[in-house]
Amino acid sequence: MNEQNNKKQIAVGAFITIGLAILIVGIFTIGGQRKAFIRTFPLQAGFEDAQGLQAGNNVWLSGIKVGTVKKVAFASSAGIEVIMNVDQKARQYIHKDGKARIGTDGLVGNKIIIIEGGTPSAPIVADNERLSGQHYGGTDEMLATLQANNANLLVITGNLKTVSQKLAQGQGTLGQLINDSTLGNDLRASINNLQTASAGSEKIIRNLQDYTAGLHRPGSLAEQLITDTTVFANLKATVVRLNDAANSASVFTEKIKNAGDDITKGLSDPNTPVGLLLHDQETADNLQRTIKNLRVSSKELADDLEAVQHNWLLRGFFKKREK
Repeated sequence: MNEQNNKKQIAVGAFITIGLAILIVGIFTIGGQRKAFIRTFPLQAGFEDAQGLQAGNNVWLSGIKVGTVKKVAFASSAGIEVIMNVDQKARQYIHKDGKARIGTDGLVGNKIIIIEGGTPSAPIVADNERLSGQHYGGTDEMLATLQANNANLLVITGNLKTVSQKLAQGQGTLGQLINDSTLGNDLRASINNLQTASAGSEKIIRNLQDYTAGLHRPGSLAEQLITDTTVFANLKATVVRLNDAANSASVFTEKIKNAGDDITKGLSDPNTPVGLLLHDQETADNLQRTIKNLRVSSKELADDLEAVQHNWLLRGFFKKREK
């Protein structure tokens, strides 16, 4: 009996010892998760909506758990005031211009406080420092947005269905293009023509580039016209003289035209001498007779002069003249 009682006592003692060990490990584990055995300092943050945040939720900084939410209560003014216990070691990474926002641990996890440290040049936060709270859409707002997007998606799907039906039935330009091979061939031919025109344009551009390069070739006339001001000035003076010559030629031509007009007018006017000769037959006959008489008279005068030369009275005079 004594041996049995001793065995029972040993078993009970071992069970109690194991239970106490499990309890102590659990206390330290839970205390470590709750940051119960580390030095902390209080921080505050104000929000318009708590979004389900409760005391005991975690506080995160740069993805690391640095504290827990101590209290969530209504502020004296409108809004929610949150008090946090934050690890003393994290103080150096939180600055006065830091911000806090309410997030979610995972997609549908517990609510958490996410602290943004702020700029390194700003002072470090003191105890009970109040951080500016930022509001981001919660789960309800996200679900409302998803519902609106779903409604829009249904409308877009219906429109796509209608468009695809019209395309399959060959309605519209695009439907005809898909179902009518003739339009496809015409479009292909147009594309080929565009490619040909593009190749021609490239050739023209290359020719223009070569021509431009030739303009800048040293020693060429174009290069001298561009760079040598003397050649350009001479060319400009030559153009001015050509313009003056053209103007003079125009004036001379106008005078010749006027003279021709006067001659034409005189030929057509029977009152002028030339017109009288052209239009009066009697005057023309008289002129012909006068010319004929002049010819006869000149011949008779020549005969008379020859007879005078043979006269013995004037023979000596003509001999002296010949000498």
